[in-house]
Amino acid sequence: MSLPPTEVPIAPYEGAHHASAIGDLPLPPKFESKQMERKYLKFRLAQAFRIFGKLGYDEGIAGHITVRDPIRPDCFWVNPFGKHFSLIQPEDLLLVDHHANVQVAESGPNTLLNRAAFMIHSTVHAKRPDVNCAAHSHSIYGRAFSALGKELDIITQDSCAFYQDHGVYDQYGGVVLSEEEGEHISVALGNKKAVILQNHGLLVATNSIEATLHFYVSFEKSCQVQLAADAAAAGTGRRTQKIPAKQAAMTHGVVGTMYAGYFNALPRFQLLEAEEGVSFDFGRGVPVGRAKL
Repeated sequence: MSLPPTEVPIAPYEGAHHASAIGDLPLPPKFESKQMERKYLKFRLAQAFRIFGKLGYDEGIAGHITVRDPIRPDCFWVNPFGKHFSLIQPEDLLLVDHHANVQVAESGPNTLLNRAAFMIHSTVHAKRPDVNCAAHSHSIYGRAFSALGKELDIITQDSCAFYQDHGVYDQYGGVVLSEEEGEHISVALGNKKAVILQNHGLLVATNSIEATLHFYVSFEKSCQVQLAADAAAAGTGRRTQKIPAKQAAMTHGVVGTMYAGYFNALPRFQLLEAEEGVSFDFGRGVPVGRAKL
């Protein structure tokens, strides 16, 4: 049997040929207007919050996901301060500019803004025009691993997604309430897609809501796997086996691309839509009901 070539697309969403698939891969939706795109991004962002809620990434009022607004790129959408991830709907989201001004006319009824969310995300969005979505939460294993103040070891296929593609902010400056602390985090992130915030947690920043969601979940799980593997190694007097640089780089080119992040997230959104019975109608630009699981 002759298989098609295993070409990995150069651009994030270019064409059908990819090393991990035989056949045509799904591409992100295209929109007839920026207004329609905004409606969809708000719908998708609210879904991402509810997925975070299902995964237990909440910790009181901590945590935030932002997406750049397609109509006003100098603004981003964010969750209102004090509302549980699992309850967030599109109409709850806040539109905020880079001067911390909530755009009241376009935002939800609760216009309370998390200062830490603004300080972290405004700097990332301003310094990284390629970043459309960023996520930070106090998830358990990311928090635990962050106490080590070190990068992930590349010990599994999945952790290869972060090979030379994550940083460490190796100090703790307290709750992020100042522009200076947000700047330090942005510098530690650099041009990578993820950063470990020492004594704090994880931050992931990519070009789409889907890729950010997937890589956040994968980053959290990679922290969990390494904590377990390191404990097992210590208990047996062995060392974890690191993936060699050549193989890690090659694998990153398959599992660590923006498209890989987008595609890997789709099943989580599919499951949420099946459980909730709500999806986005691209013809009308509104959420619509459907049969639940």
